[in-house]
Amino acid sequence: MSDSNTTHFTNPSSFILLGIPGLETAHVWISIPFCAIYVIAVLGNFTILFIVKRETSLHEPMYYFLCMLAITDLVLSTSILPKMLAIFWFNSREIPFNACLMQMYFVHCFTALESGIFSAMALDRYVAICHPLRYSTILANPVVAKIGLAVMFRGCTATMPHPFLAWRLPYCRTNIIPHSYCEYMSVSKLSCADIRVNSYYGLFVIFSVMGMDIVFITASYVLIVRTIFSLPTKDARLKTFGTCGSHLCAILSFYIPSLFSFLAHRFAQNVPLNFHILLANVYLLVPPMLNPIIYGLKTKQIRDRLLRLFTRKGT
Repeated sequence: MSDSNTTHFTNPSSFILLGIPGLETAHVWISIPFCAIYVIAVLGNFTILFIVKRETSLHEPMYYFLCMLAITDLVLSTSILPKMLAIFWFNSREIPFNACLMQMYFVHCFTALESGIFSAMALDRYVAICHPLRYSTILANPVVAKIGLAVMFRGCTATMPHPFLAWRLPYCRTNIIPHSYCEYMSVSKLSCADIRVNSYYGLFVIFSVMGMDIVFITASYVLIVRTIFSLPTKDARLKTFGTCGSHLCAILSFYIPSLFSFLAHRFAQNVPLNFHILLANVYLLVPPMLNPIIYGLKTKQIRDRLLRLFTRKGT
């Protein structure tokens, strides 16, 4: 018998991912929209990167942040979807212990990175609307690079303890994870030891990273709205607010399901497990698909470049 099934205090050699418990018979059908979402996310985000790289007129802070978001979305969705499809299509549920910890780190690290990038994009909109004449001076390329590095450093370091806290735990009950990927608390709850430190640190990261980002974004938009309402004409107010529409849509599609999923996993005992797992998948897969669509449709510069690209190919 493998060490993953013994009753001794030990780390298992591997975990078994159940996918979406209670919906095993529907796994193949669930995989169809998930696979479609992933394909759209990959194509959309690579398109954003290609257009921004190709068009020198888009080499501005707003589009640099958008490229950071596209790269983060690609890594975030790729960190879970291939293994998830292997579960759904081939019943390949086993994942090595170290690979599980690595997947855990990538999921939480790039979720934190995405949150930080949304804060950076809120700063970009604030400077563009509230200080338009100083925009290029305040957000010069070196400043944008430093912001990107700061976001990366914060996300990587804040989530670094997650796999180590999970690794130190003894697993003597079961190695079966009732989830479709190695989520931090789902893995921690398999332990037969006290996991309060894991839970408290997870909450600390949520509130110190995502919570601070939400406060910063809210403060930025309060100042933005105040500036917009000070504009003299209704057309000017609508046009200026329209430049924030894509950012607001992307923020809502990311934060609402992610915060609900994080908090429901810890506090909401009455939420059905399959609904919680579906929601946990949605907040990791849907934003990477929606972000390039939202920015592609709402941002005139990207939309025009995309139409021009297809027009050239058509001729």
